[in-house]
Amino acid sequence: MTTQSMKLTVADGIARLVLTEAARGNPIDGRFCAEMSDIAIELSCRSDVRAVLITAEGKAFSYGGDIAQFVENLDALPGLIKVWTAAINSAVARLQRMDAPIITAIHGVCAGGMTGFIAGSDIVLASEAAMFVAAYAGIGFSCDASSSVTLTRRMGVAKARHFLLTNATLTAAQAQAAGLADEVLAPDALIPRAEALAAKLAAGPTKAFGEIRRLLLSVSDQPLETQLEFEAQALSRIAATQDAREGLRAFAEKRKPKFIGG
Repeated sequence: MTTQSMKLTVADGIARLVLTEAARGNPIDGRFCAEMSDIAIELSCRSDVRAVLITAEGKAFSYGGDIAQFVENLDALPGLIKVWTAAINSAVARLQRMDAPIITAIHGVCAGGMTGFIAGSDIVLASEAAMFVAAYAGIGFSCDASSSVTLTRRMGVAKARHFLLTNATLTAAQAQAAGLADEVLAPDALIPRAEALAAKLAAGPTKAFGEIRRLLLSVSDQPLETQLEFEAQALSRIAATQDAREGLRAFAEKRKPKFIGG
């Protein structure tokens, strides 16, 4: 599946999503939002997708919002933002609730809404040369693309607030210390590590991963008793899967399980 701003391929359980508008710095604009919504629907509907790996072409991972397009549409911008965010918000929600875990490999600059978007990944890998830029306050805007949620979940409220309000720029090492990046790697080791992690997750118990991902979405806003019931219901559903049965048999037989994602 190829669009004007990204390309999706699926092989061996891994969906590889590549941002392809390198010449423009892989911007978030109306087209990107609409196409990401379509991609999220595709990914969430495919049973053969067991892990998602997001990368980008070009010098920067993404410069965030397309400022030139904003300037060209100043009077229409409030309405356009509602159209664009409706699309990107639906993409975020579907990606967060699907079974397959998401890995993102960041190189170069990752700014604005793209920082919030990638913060929703289950694993964020960063090149030593990566830079994470808040960007919003620098142009007088508030945040979007799930930034208020995903940055807070990764960094905590205080660090996310400081990052956004001070319009901070974090090096890869600083992002790792803040919780925004999980691993920092040499530039030539970034993609091999990302591919290896994607392959490992794609060989795992996909349904269990999905239940874990969705349980973590509600952990901060549900009462203890409600969250415990969510856990019980999820575990009961998983107990009926082929992978759970395989995992138990493999443990009892002292061998490595062979999960099929079902």
